[in-house]
Amino acid sequence: MSVSNIIFHEFIGLKIIVVESSDDTLQGLSGEVIDETKNTLKIKTSKGSKTLSKSTVTLKIELPDGTYTTVEGKKIAYRPADRIKKMRR
Repeated sequence: MSVSNIIFHEFIGLKIIVVESSDDTLQGLSGEVIDETKNTLKIKTSKGSKTLSKSTVTLKIELPDGTYTTVEGKKIAYRPADRIKKMRR
């Protein structure tokens, strides 16, 4: 997993921060991804779990090596299995 291929990997277990959102109340929200569907990410925050729409957010993602990358939610709005398949092509 690296900055260049992050969009093709599983996000469950990664820490994220919402850096932009069409919903102002979500900006700055951070937590660990606990579930992912085609259109949403469910994150565990200090105040409980929160479901985010991928198409309306830009995320800062912490990779396992401690580096960060920014990803537009629209670019990852696929089922996780479909994104992983695209990497193998």
